[in-house]
Amino acid sequence: MPKIAVQTRSIPNVASLSMITQPALLAGLPAPLRGLNAIIDIGSNSVRLVVYQGLSRTSPTLFNEKVMAGLGRGLASSGRLGKGSMEIAIGALARFAALADAMGVETMRTVATAAVREAHNSGEFIARVERECGLSIEIISGEAEARGAALGVIAGIPDADGIVGDLGGGSLELIRVAGGEAFERISLPIGSLRLDAVRKRDRRSLAPFIKRALDLVDWAEAGRGKPFYMVGGSWRALAQVHIYDSGHPLPIVHQYEMPATAPASLVRMLSQIEISSLKAVPNVSTSRLPSLPGAAMLLAATVKRLGSSSVIASGFGLREGLLFAQLSAEQQRLDPLIEAARGEGARQGRFAEHGDLLFTWMNPLFAANGEPPAERRLRLAACLLSDIAWRAHPDFRAERGVDTALHGNWVAITSAERGALAMALHYTFGGAADAPVLALLAKLAPPQLLAQARAWGLALRLGQRLSGGTAAALMASHLARVGDAIELRLDAGSASLFGDAVGRRLKLLGTALGLETRVAAP
Repeated sequence: MPKIAVQTRSIPNVASLSMITQPALLAGLPAPLRGLNAIIDIGSNSVRLVVYQGLSRTSPTLFNEKVMAGLGRGLASSGRLGKGSMEIAIGALARFAALADAMGVETMRTVATAAVREAHNSGEFIARVERECGLSIEIISGEAEARGAALGVIAGIPDADGIVGDLGGGSLELIRVAGGEAFERISLPIGSLRLDAVRKRDRRSLAPFIKRALDLVDWAEAGRGKPFYMVGGSWRALAQVHIYDSGHPLPIVHQYEMPATAPASLVRMLSQIEISSLKAVPNVSTSRLPSLPGAAMLLAATVKRLGSSSVIASGFGLREGLLFAQLSAEQQRLDPLIEAARGEGARQGRFAEHGDLLFTWMNPLFAANGEPPAERRLRLAACLLSDIAWRAHPDFRAERGVDTALHGNWVAITSAERGALAMALHYTFGGAADAPVLALLAKLAPPQLLAQARAWGLALRLGQRLSGGTAAALMASHLARVGDAIELRLDAGSASLFGDAVGRRLKLLGTALGLETRVAAP
């Protein structure tokens, strides 16, 4: 992918900002707040600023704001950016520049995609943005945009293997991904705004319009039998509609999976209802509603053309791909779920190293029985998060753990895996066996995985009680399966670590695994 220029901004004295803006921005922020990176993405439909803390495998998002400017609206008919849309975009960009200055952003990328790339009057827009906002726009090619979207999906779903589709306002990028790499790619001029424009002129012409574009994808067979990963605001809105309509219990779009038949069902549903009725769907912007029928038709046609096995939504796209491309190869190989869990555990826990120690301590009990890699990974995440609720009231620690697992800003994790992680943390923090939330978890994950996660949680609860959170006490004990029993062995001089509370928790773990328990001391 061509290098995207990094614009290093000269940060003016924040006292030069208005008194309305400055206090709101600085309240609660460390002084100074360093290591901030920002990306301004000027798309055909929206203009967005995202500010990230540092540059790592899981850079936290500190600020995210979107303005629906609609720069690409009318582009197909006039070939120009509309004056009204330009004014909205420039107003948003001026605000974003001021916000970035006040936050102390050190590096910023301002990138523009299809609308600015194709408009006859893009030079006028670029010049005004530089003059009025102090921002230098980098126009990225369709190929670079496609690769950036693919890298974004890889960043959020590392084992992605199929076709990525990034639907913007002005174009659709299709890219084949496998093994953490991007391969064949194509940019098609059928963005959501163009689809909406064709649909409004003549509904009957929309299907042929889509077919002509998709016929250009001469490597479509590469996607047969593999998932289709959809990126872009309009397609994410469709995922929200499907979540709402199907009653799925966890309204998180990233890595939400729909059957390959779902897009065609969405087309039929959207043709039979008033689009305004979708205002009831949570997290769907009203400004997105007009684009949904066309976006659904395109999604259904694309999935059919590619022969996709299922449809998976990605919350990561171009912006995350641009960040991912800046990481070293070693950083890119890191597991984003584990890195995020380790960071969260370090921020909220008492003993930063204790999660890894607990994982190693219980390994003989779980890993010795051919533990699948996916379960081993989830168990490690649970260990890293096993001390995050200690500041909460004891009666609400289990609730805090479940909320963190289900609603945390994690990636590279499915709904079922979130459910298992929540089950583990529920029992880690002493959650009741008849808690109402367990019915919700049963809708997310299969019984066998939930039973295993319950055992992880009980093992963590045992380890926390035995050691009091100290490394020395944990390392003076050994947990293993010996025959049909769980054996807790204590080193010489450490027998006094055992007590009634430890014995009760050991017994609960044994019952969960259907094993006897015993304690061995020298």
